[in-house]
Amino acid sequence: MNILWEEKAFYGNNITVIKRDEECTVYKMKDSTGEGTMTCYKVFPGIDLMYNDFHLENCSSEFLPKVEMMGIDHCREGRIEWEFQSGSYMYLKEGDLQINSRNHHAIGFGLPLKHYHGITVAIYIEEASKNLSTIFQGLSIDLPALYDKFCSGKSPFIMRAKDSIEHIFSELYTVPDNIRINYCKIKILELLLFLTVVDVKTKGEERPYFPKNQVETVKEIMMHITDNVDKNITLEELSNQFEISLTSMKKCFKGVYGASIHTYMRSYRMQMAALMLRETNESITAIAGKVGYQNSSKFASAFKKVMNVSPSEYRKTFV
Repeated sequence: MNILWEEKAFYGNNITVIKRDEECTVYKMKDSTGEGTMTCYKVFPGIDLMYNDFHLENCSSEFLPKVEMMGIDHCREGRIEWEFQSGSYMYLKEGDLQINSRNHHAIGFGLPLKHYHGITVAIYIEEASKNLSTIFQGLSIDLPALYDKFCSGKSPFIMRAKDSIEHIFSELYTVPDNIRINYCKIKILELLLFLTVVDVKTKGEERPYFPKNQVETVKEIMMHITDNVDKNITLEELSNQFEISLTSMKKCFKGVYGASIHTYMRSYRMQMAALMLRETNESITAIAGKVGYQNSSKFASAFKKVMNVSPSEYRKTFV
């Protein structure tokens, strides 16, 4: 018999159950910046698979395991910001695979891009070990050894999910509901077998940690430049205004948001322009000016690079 999730972990007071049946529990997380859902399936006794769909910015996570567990996260879309007790931050990006014990998970996480989609495989070591050995006789998967292998360090193990492992997760996102549980069983076993042969030293990626003061500064910079989307502010001006070195600013901004300041702002401007093209009757020249382009032809060229169509063609699709 499966142990209830609440007996294996404390999920936090900001999470509520909105649906529960024999196979699946749906959790809802909500705060002032948005909300998210976690759809959790019981795949094996002691092994759960969770689909995460978040549309929020910050979350104070109170999750704490009550038993020894290993969490495996795959980021399909978006970006996760992990905050550590040391006061530093680290980021999980699209295509990343992360493994940790969740023991340092209590501080919180953020979503710099305000959305995140991915999968979590939660393995409760003792319960899962007992049941896997009886369900699959002769199949050798040493879960305590995997735990020691990937969770013994102070930092999470992170690797890029290359072709050898990406197909495991990509298929999990599209599996039909009527075969989901059995399909997930096959894929989780495939994942665990793959992890038994992963070389931690060669496959793990060292990710930069950013001090809290730098992260807070680049977030202020992001708010400043997006609030002044009609102005062309130079990097030197930002560096001076926010009293951060040019090198640190560029490195930390890309670490937090996954793109350079220039690339981030170009995309943001085009998304703002697209919104105005859809919802207003303002001329393309006027819209170009509102997003910082005095030259409408340069605006049209930049818009097409980001949106793959010209502003006029884009507008026609919404008429």
